[in-house]
Amino acid sequence: MSQTTEATATPGSSLTHRQIMTVLSGLMLGMFLAALDQMIVASAMKTIADQLHGQTVQAWATTAYLITATITTPLYGKLSDIYGRKPMYLAAISLFLIGSLLAGIATSIYELAAFRAVQGLGAGGLMSLAFAILADITSPRERSRYSAYFMAVFGAASVLGPVVGGLFAGLDSFLGITGWRWVFLVNVPIALIALVVVARVLNIPHKRVNHRIDFGGAIALTVGLVPLLVVAEQGREWGWASPISIAMYVIGVLGVVAFVWVERRMGDEALLPLRLFRYQTFALGNAIYFVLGIGMFGGMVSIPLYLQIVKGVSPTVAGLMLLPITVGITLATTIAGRVTSRTGRYKIFPIIGSALLTLALFLLSGIGTDTPNWLVMIYMFVMGAGLGQCMQTLMLAIQNESEPRDMGVTTASATFFRQIGGTVGTAVFLSILFSTVGDKIASSLRAALQTDAFNTALRQNPEFAQTLQNGAGVDINNTEFLNTLDPVLARPFLDGFSSAISLVFLTGGIVMIVATVLVWFLREKPLSTRSGLERVADAEAIAV
Repeated sequence: MSQTTEATATPGSSLTHRQIMTVLSGLMLGMFLAALDQMIVASAMKTIADQLHGQTVQAWATTAYLITATITTPLYGKLSDIYGRKPMYLAAISLFLIGSLLAGIATSIYELAAFRAVQGLGAGGLMSLAFAILADITSPRERSRYSAYFMAVFGAASVLGPVVGGLFAGLDSFLGITGWRWVFLVNVPIALIALVVVARVLNIPHKRVNHRIDFGGAIALTVGLVPLLVVAEQGREWGWASPISIAMYVIGVLGVVAFVWVERRMGDEALLPLRLFRYQTFALGNAIYFVLGIGMFGGMVSIPLYLQIVKGVSPTVAGLMLLPITVGITLATTIAGRVTSRTGRYKIFPIIGSALLTLALFLLSGIGTDTPNWLVMIYMFVMGAGLGQCMQTLMLAIQNESEPRDMGVTTASATFFRQIGGTVGTAVFLSILFSTVGDKIASSLRAALQTDAFNTALRQNPEFAQTLQNGAGVDINNTEFLNTLDPVLARPFLDGFSSAISLVFLTGGIVMIVATVLVWFLREKPLSTRSGLERVADAEAIAV
């Protein structure tokens, strides 16, 4: 096959390295869109909510995006197996583009939530389809080294996102448009470029499979997941045992039961065929992904809080300080990919990776108010090195066992279970943080009141002393007062937050022990040297 700028494949052929990289250029743009958007919005949401007068309900803008992105992930996988990867990937980019444009012109927090839901409809396919397409054009043996490019994109977005988000949020206007609106509008040119590149270079043959679309499964999955995702995001505000939370649990469980029933009846045409769970690697791999999602997101959401609240750095600086995680992920993924490609062995990497991630969380549980930043950044590097060895290797193991006809749904399932784990982890760990931080601060204040330095500082700040004396306390939902408070008076609050965040890391480490144990039971199967396209051609040749 000649090396042309377009990556056009024929059944039974393999692409050259240059052609694979050409396809990857379009896929990486799509992944960059989804990864960058989440990080940008997170760092700018406070400013956005203030501008739209919706601070108390701003969480719905995040929840709406999360719901649609999670629910559509398995749907994209199944539809791409039926209709082909290219049209579904173009549809995902287009929906994300439309949602970004609408979010950039939102006039209320409720409009923003609705438009973020449209973004989520596209985001659900951007990452999962990218990995499915990579499986089509590369063999498992060589795929691991190309995965490093995806992880590098994800890592770069995790660093650039807070920086760009903080920059736009801090601008009154840019090119005549309110600064925060560029948080969403910046996606438009990237999405347009991605559309052109993908339309031009992603020419992969696909044989249409005539299957019924599992609308019943999609509806049941929606009924099951929406209440559970909503209560995961809102339960801390409502109360985990409140009547509305209990109602969400009941509806969610009934929806999940209905989903399993529908999938059993649909057989191979199901949105998520239950027969796949008979494969040990698929079932165990997704269970590990779920646990990893809990630990990973629990750690990732806690580190920026520690840096911004305890260390007092800005969201932009906090984003830059996350660079060691990116470096760790990129280096570990690259090394693991090259070794796997050369030797065909891969099980050792999730074993080492999960152990490193567990170690990193336990190390982070020991940090305090006075821990030097350089030491925290070393711990972050260890976390990144663990993640880099786990994520793509587990995806490789699941795809290696999958039949070509199921590649889209098996790949999407891994992303799906990781997202669910991340949602659970974020909800649980933030609940632990904010349910314990009050007592931690109170304990630190009682200890500080026994010192002369603290009492002297109180006398010099009578308004703050009066606030404490009246028992009104301080609103920990807004920690900006710590930036202007006397350092001696701020210290008990910093110690309290640091202690609560340490408890979160400790809990995450305990959760990760489960993943470390589960990984040992993963069966290592020989990696195929045939790409998805070649395996399809082989199957058709045998049938003839």
